[in-house]
Amino acid sequence: MNDGPQRIYLSPPHMGDRERALLAEAFDSNWIAPLGPHVDAFEREFAAAVDRPYAAALSSGTAALHLALELVGVGPGDEVLCSDLTFAASAFAITYLGATPVFLDADRATWNMDPALLREELTECAARDKLPKAVITVDLYGQSADHDPILATCDAFGVPVIEDAAEALGATYRGRPVGRFGRFGVFSFNGNKIITTSGGGMLVSEDGAALERARFLATQARDRAPHYEHSAIGYNYRLSNLLAAVGRGQLEVLQERVAARRGNFDFYRERLGDLPGLDFMPEADYGLATRWLTCVTIDPQRFGGDREAVRLALEAENIEARPVWKPMHLQPVFAECRVRGGGIAAELFERGLCLPSGSSLTAAELERVAGVVRRVAGRP
Repeated sequence: MNDGPQRIYLSPPHMGDRERALLAEAFDSNWIAPLGPHVDAFEREFAAAVDRPYAAALSSGTAALHLALELVGVGPGDEVLCSDLTFAASAFAITYLGATPVFLDADRATWNMDPALLREELTECAARDKLPKAVITVDLYGQSADHDPILATCDAFGVPVIEDAAEALGATYRGRPVGRFGRFGVFSFNGNKIITTSGGGMLVSEDGAALERARFLATQARDRAPHYEHSAIGYNYRLSNLLAAVGRGQLEVLQERVAARRGNFDFYRERLGDLPGLDFMPEADYGLATRWLTCVTIDPQRFGGDREAVRLALEAENIEARPVWKPMHLQPVFAECRVRGGGIAAELFERGLCLPSGSSLTAAELERVAGVVRRVAGRP
């Protein structure tokens, strides 16, 4: 039996009575297999929430990335440009199709893909007559990438954009929801996201025919026939009706969850903002970030300890914290891939820490976290 303090997790699920009621309704109807009325309703409601006409509910955000890449024609021997500072799924999906990722460094002001580096890379690719097949942008830690210059550059070179908004549902860019920039938008409902279906994802687009193709491929590419007929390779990627019911309930409280996470950030900024050497992930002036995770960077010379000292001190108090994403160009599996820049992403990883950010955190739990950080800095 553990008599210590209750564990504080980084970003746990936050469920309510509405999700339970919808799940029970799906269970009682016996629609428990993939597809069903809750899947259809979740797609409609989600599309409306992100201002896209079409949405396809899938088993994961990674599945959505995979299908988006296939739909824009990515295949063996192709290159796809990708944010360097991201979770590995952004890059893994590229490899599923036999293509090679090329990584672009972060912009220090936003932590997202640097639009200037994107233009440099595409200019050089065009000069050697080998343009990438696509670009995957990432809306990191709940903050939108700077889509206007990214889309303008990609349009000029005729390269499609896929927006990986897995971490940023509820964020905006110039007053518009994330996920609606580029040919496809991708979302995740993993257990640690702002809303969750325990596991799941969504692919959204303006292109209804492409989304129908996505649903076909995601349902084992079964042709119309009384028997099982297949003229294409398919995948088992559709979301179950049970999980879609949970997602519908979660979607109803999306704005409350965003407000709670932004409230966490405000608390940390008030309690920790005076500590020398500790800085927060900046919020770009072009949109509203969800602060899915509150991220800080720590300068060990000024703070009195490094990022790892803070993380270990939190862990000793049964508090989960996590380093910022390790850049893709530093991952062993991508050691042979090309990278443009990389120094900023590497520095953010070395100094960056994600603090507990769940929407169900109590004031006492937030104070516990802040107290440990202050103690490491010698400012109790």
